[in-house]
Amino acid sequence: MTQAQRERLDKVRMFVLDMDGTIYLGDTLFPFTKDFLRRVKETGRDFCFFTNNSSKNRQAYLEKLNRMEISIPPEKMLISNGVILQWLGQHHPGARCYVLGTPSLLEDFRQAGFPQDEENPDVVVLGFDTTLTYEKLRKACDFIRAGKPVYGVNPDFNCPVENGFIPDCGSIAALVKASTGVQCSFFGKPSRHTLEYMLQQTGCAPEELAVVGDRLYTDIAVADGTPVLSVLVMSGETTPELLEKSDVKPDLVMKNLAELASFL
Repeated sequence: MTQAQRERLDKVRMFVLDMDGTIYLGDTLFPFTKDFLRRVKETGRDFCFFTNNSSKNRQAYLEKLNRMEISIPPEKMLISNGVILQWLGQHHPGARCYVLGTPSLLEDFRQAGFPQDEENPDVVVLGFDTTLTYEKLRKACDFIRAGKPVYGVNPDFNCPVENGFIPDCGSIAALVKASTGVQCSFFGKPSRHTLEYMLQQTGCAPEELAVVGDRLYTDIAVADGTPVLSVLVMSGETTPELLEKSDVKPDLVMKNLAELASFL
């Protein structure tokens, strides 16, 4: 690590940690995760989590972390669902939505005051829908062709699981674009909406924030060109070959959270 990198790391007060591929893989917690979290606290810093995975809601993630014996207050569990819901509340208050999503995502929208409308919605929202059916897809495409604005909760093409990857929201959006010709606007990492959300929710200045994750085009790109420190961990999706070819480069590259902990 260079002196300049060390100085940037020393300024960090809050680590925003990705989840899949960073602290766990599927339902398996990495053996070094708890030691890293403990080290963060020992050095007077703090951490929170942010996931792009819009197939679940905050409560589901809090319960999953609790099963892994990681207990955090709800405000430390940030999720892409919250980013788009905050933005919709500012730009489409009370909009009737057709959401391509799981029951958890639909419940988040309902609680935020955006009812599901399967007949004449104001906007279409594409999520990471592990309950996707052809009929749901057909309806979404029909509404989009009719001119309804469309938004994607997160741009990830794949979600890492224990035995590989499964198609994520970005892949669903690519299918919709192939059918309709319309590219949705994305939220979640790496959108600037998300970076603003992270800073707002943590109360940190940009140079006090570090975003840690395993994906170049989401976790690392969200901080690109800003004073926010980006830390790539090689415990998930990114391979050395992908890193070499990428136009987006992290500020720091670590094998995993254990290596990052050794520098704190």
